[in-house]
Amino acid sequence: MSEEELIPLDPGFGERFAREKRPPCQLYLISPPVLGDDFADTLAAALDGGPVAAFQLRLKGGDADVLRWAAALQPVCAARDVAFIVNDRADLAKACGADGVHLGQGDGSVADARALLGREAQIGVTCHASRHLAMEAAEAGADYVAFGAFYDTTTKPSEHRPESSILTWWTTISQLPCVAIGGITAANAAPLVAAGADFIAVSNAVWGDPRGAGAAVAEFAAVLAS
Repeated sequence: MSEEELIPLDPGFGERFAREKRPPCQLYLISPPVLGDDFADTLAAALDGGPVAAFQLRLKGGDADVLRWAAALQPVCAARDVAFIVNDRADLAKACGADGVHLGQGDGSVADARALLGREAQIGVTCHASRHLAMEAAEAGADYVAFGAFYDTTTKPSEHRPESSILTWWTTISQLPCVAIGGITAANAAPLVAAGADFIAVSNAVWGDPRGAGAAVAEFAAVLAS
C-alpha cells in the first residue's frame, strides 16, 4: 500500500484504542557532523549527565575518519552501557564492531545489513513522515523506525514534517520502538514523548548547549522523567 492509499491520520487516533504500556522514553544522541579533538571527553561528559540509550556516529568525513573516531568513542559508550550505532554504512558498522547501523532510505536494505551484521545487531531505518515506509521497515526486520523531522533543524535539514500523531499511530499498531528526530530540544520534546516516542534523538541541542553537554543531557533526563 502506498502512502497515498493510507487514510489521513485523525489527530485523536490514539484516544480510540488502548495502547500497551511501553518503557519510558529514552535519549538517543547523534554526533555532530564534524568532531573536535576533545570530543571523546565531550561525549563522556554527556553520557555522565544522565541516562542515554544510544549514541550514533554520523560524520561527514570519509571511511578512515569514521573508523578512527569509532575506535576512540566506542570504549566511552561501552563503559556506560550505551549502544554504539554507525550511520548509513553497514560495512563500516561491521568493520568497527558497532552495536548496529542506522539506514537512510538510500543506504541499502535491512536484509543485507542483517546478513552482514548478524541477528544481535540493532538496525534502524529512517521513515521520514511515511507510515508506509515504517511498515515496510518492520516487515523487513528492522529493530526500530525513525520519524522526522518534527521541528526545524539545521543539523540535517529535512522537507518531511510528520505530525506527532504518527508516533501515537505507530505505538498503537506496533511493538517495534520508534524514534522521533529533528530539531528536538528539552523545551519542545514533551509533546513527542506524550504522543508515544520510545526514543528522542537529539544532536545540536546537546552539543551546542553553552552550559555543556552534560548539563543538556541532565535537562533532557528531567523532561523524560516527568
